[in-house]
Amino acid sequence: MTLSVAVIAPGNMGAGVGQRLAEYKVTVLTSLAGRSQATAKRATEAGMQAADDSDLAQADLLLSIVPPGEALALAQRLAPALTAATKKTVYVDCNAISPPTAMAVAAVIAATGCRFVDAGIIGPPPKPGSTNTRFYASGPDAQALAALNDYGLDVRLLDGPLTAASALKMSYAGITKGFTALGAAMMLAATRGGSAEALKAEMAESIPGLHGFLTRQTPGMYAKAYRWVAELDEISTFVGADFPEHAMLSAAARFYERIAADFDGDKTEIAMMDAFVGK
Repeated sequence: MTLSVAVIAPGNMGAGVGQRLAEYKVTVLTSLAGRSQATAKRATEAGMQAADDSDLAQADLLLSIVPPGEALALAQRLAPALTAATKKTVYVDCNAISPPTAMAVAAVIAATGCRFVDAGIIGPPPKPGSTNTRFYASGPDAQALAALNDYGLDVRLLDGPLTAASALKMSYAGITKGFTALGAAMMLAATRGGSAEALKAEMAESIPGLHGFLTRQTPGMYAKAYRWVAELDEISTFVGADFPEHAMLSAAARFYERIAADFDGDKTEIAMMDAFVGK
């Protein structure tokens, strides 16, 4: 039998994952209800097939790949179809959510009779021939996702609690997106203070690795900032309110909120950052 995998939703990451699986002759289903024509076109080009919730619920695996703020809502939306399904899928939450949020999703899925796998994706959307997108999975049923190693994905299993994969994703993204927020904030502060050129020169000389990282990361952040708001809030929750450093991640979320508004507006701060990185 042909393996069937539901991938929700066909955004950049979801479509990339769907295309990789389709290249390996997997039947890839997705939901296009209420989606734009551009999204539907992206899904079709990736080899994904539109399906209703009842069909999605009966796929061999169901991969939830949505913005962090939508992870729990998607599980709740699909719960009636998952409960009614005669064939029980394995529900894999691949979103950048904190362990407490992952546990809330797991509780919704447990009530449907389906198995649950916690997963985290590190790397960009898969491209043909690329190998730099990794799925980390945890929990007693994580081996079910590891089956996709035979279908073009790189799935790595983690020891530890059910939510170990979410903890890894939160930690990794807290470093990469946290550093990006800090670096971009200081670029702006230096520009406002008249020391941008001196800061650039000093960084290039004394911390060339970090300088290169920020030069690469900052321009690509602008269009993604709106999606990183909820993710940084999840990371702040992961760190925990009992630890004062959680406020750093919450502040980064507010920073990305402001940059997202600037990106959609007059791009004043975008222009300042572009000037700093030499774009």
